[in-house]
Amino acid sequence: MLRASGLAKTFTLHLRDGVRLPVVDGASFEVAKGECVALGGPSGAGKSSILKMVFGNYRVDSGSILIADGHETVDVARAAPRRILKLRRERICYVSQFLRVIPRVSTLDIVTEPLRLDGVPAEEAARKARDLLARLNLPERLWALPPATFSGGEQQRVNVARGFIARRDLLLLDEPTASLDAQNSAAVVSLISEKKAEGTALLGIFHDAQVREAVADRIVDVTRFGAST
Repeated sequence: MLRASGLAKTFTLHLRDGVRLPVVDGASFEVAKGECVALGGPSGAGKSSILKMVFGNYRVDSGSILIADGHETVDVARAAPRRILKLRRERICYVSQFLRVIPRVSTLDIVTEPLRLDGVPAEEAARKARDLLARLNLPERLWALPPATFSGGEQQRVNVARGFIARRDLLLLDEPTASLDAQNSAAVVSLISEKKAEGTALLGIFHDAQVREAVADRIVDVTRFGAST
């Protein structure tokens, strides 16, 4: 589903007289359908940068990021912005550590949006959202409210629900359990297992060792790609 080869990324610090900060150099890995690959290494090693390159948020200095799109293969490193947006609508979902949504939009509307964009009828989308929010132990009294004032853990559960509700071929997970207690972390682990069983490919960052051991089929150590130099 995903093949990254020779990825390199350097940031230029314009407020520091153009100092160049190498983050990743020569990163190569693959993720198959039904597999969860964890990016390993200490904070600052470049794990989140790799996820953002795969999603197309960060420009790639060199290398390729090949993603299967039906019978076609798309190189995210060279694809036009419209092509990347199409991949995001149909193939890829990114679950970050932070919930970024339009203020005053209800939790149910936030979670159902991916299904509604896929053409799923509103009532069916709402039913699936309610089931998912209940599995993630988000109190029903919060479902009609906008999540701006929710706790960090509550917002993260909304974020996870939105990311997992629709069928996508590739899920990118940036610390999906970072703000969650043991019970809700276990719920996310269960959702990841179900996605793997469906054939979804997952690439993630999991600093919680127990979560990582529960979901990861392989660990790619990014420090061997020069990320910490």
